[in-house]
Amino acid sequence: MSEFSKEMVQRVAHLARLSFSEEELDKFSRQLSDIVGYVEKLDELDTAGVGPLGNPFDLPAPMREDTVIESMPSDDLLANAPGVKSGHFIIPKVI
Repeated sequence: MSEFSKEMVQRVAHLARLSFSEEELDKFSRQLSDIVGYVEKLDELDTAGVGPLGNPFDLPAPMREDTVIESMPSDDLLANAPGVKSGHFIIPKVI
């Protein structure tokens, strides 16, 4: 079984810009080790001859009729916008 050390958890936390207490590092290293142990246990299952499964039921996907409907008028859509210019939303620049 793969063991996650506190140092490994601390390294991942550093990469994710997170900080944990010593108790949390202990807890997370145990939890991650348990998760990996469970996945390793699943690897022991014989899946030869088992194909990929997209849906457990042999039912067709529900489809609706593709119909053209009238859309909302632009003025109604822009009525609650904080800012509008030339028929478009005005939003702060995001870089």
